[in-house]
Amino acid sequence: MRKILLIGVGAGDVRHVTFQAAEAICAADVVFLPDKGVEKAGLREHRLAVLAACRKGKPARLVTFAARGRAKAFSDYRANVEDWHAAIARDYEEMFARELGEGEAGAFLIWGDPTLYDATLRILDSICARKALALDYEVIPGISSAQALCARHKIALNEIGEPALITTGRRLREGGFPACADSVVVMLDGEASFDALADDGFDIYWSANLGRPEEASLKGPLGAVGDAIKAARAVAREKAGFVMDVYLLRRRKD
Repeated sequence: MRKILLIGVGAGDVRHVTFQAAEAICAADVVFLPDKGVEKAGLREHRLAVLAACRKGKPARLVTFAARGRAKAFSDYRANVEDWHAAIARDYEEMFARELGEGEAGAFLIWGDPTLYDATLRILDSICARKALALDYEVIPGISSAQALCARHKIALNEIGEPALITTGRRLREGGFPACADSVVVMLDGEASFDALADDGFDIYWSANLGRPEEASLKGPLGAVGDAIKAARAVAREKAGFVMDVYLLRRRKD
């Protein structure tokens, strides 16, 4: 049986890799590396740096594959994502059959944690459900961007006895600040969605490209620092060729 290792490698600092993750990286026979184009070459470089740090000269067979993009024109968001994931599942199944031998282990180095806003786990579930390929997988947790964000700003994710919610930029734009929590972490936001909040009763704790040389972090009342965050976000993208940012919005109680 073939085995896939979904390894969380943290939010952008090689030192985020846990001992468990390092052991799994060393155990892999094949490492699958997504190619997201020249602009996002820094993502590949980081994964290669993780491999070098963990394997310490032990060679790994690298298989690079083109990362399939999601359709940009659609009427139903969920259906669009499901179609996208189904296409990726077919690509992966073919790749595993071609590149991974029986009894071998293949690894994906997942940014952050594999269980938090990453589709690979769901895609592997669908491959296993088809039963066309004998496949097993293991999930190795990693430091998520939400954890790294709170550590960078020296804040707790939640306030005393209160819930915290993790959502996406799209949900913030469409639904506004959730009424069920005073602390909300926003991920997968490509459009500075905090601009959609009409009420400036929030503090924001923001970081981009956490753990990398071009990292940027800002905090303060949303109305006072929102424009500065957008400018810093643009600079981080220019330096790295990509930007992966995350922020916590907290309702002020004064």
